[in-house]
Amino acid sequence: MRLDSAFADRVTALVLFALGAATLYGGYVMDRLEVRRIHPASIPGLVPMLLGAALIVCALALAWSARRGAAPDGAAPSTDTDNVAWGNFWAVVAWSALYALAAVGTLPFAPATAVYVAGFTLWFLRDGDTGRWPSLPTIAGIAVFAAFIGWGVAALFRYGFLVRLP
Repeated sequence: MRLDSAFADRVTALVLFALGAATLYGGYVMDRLEVRRIHPASIPGLVPMLLGAALIVCALALAWSARRGAAPDGAAPSTDTDNVAWGNFWAVVAWSALYALAAVGTLPFAPATAVYVAGFTLWFLRDGDTGRWPSLPTIAGIAVFAAFIGWGVAALFRYGFLVRLP
């Protein structure tokens, strides 16, 4: 099976655009809290609207890059990276499922997220052709980065969005 990444990017951009538009619309039509004399800027749909708009911008950027990265003159797409691309796809599926089904709820949210970010970053920084992993200083930097992200996301949800985390 050939992987035409430009076509896959265009289809993904279309799906992400539709999801972003639906999220933006859903946030816009959410019930407002003015009837309870709450400030209009604290509408419940504000975050979904912002996320939907951001998803639309990302979808447009992906579609633009897919248009610019298309094979010239109708040439056949390269098959050299097919195995690496499918391997990365299945690694993302497995790692994300492990995070969602086993780590979150079993471990505290911040460490689970830090481990997830570290593993994800390590996987994509390894050399896919040779299988070589990053150097120890790079791994140490990834660990610090992942710790900041894990605790930062947990703090954002807990104190910014007032969401109780597992």
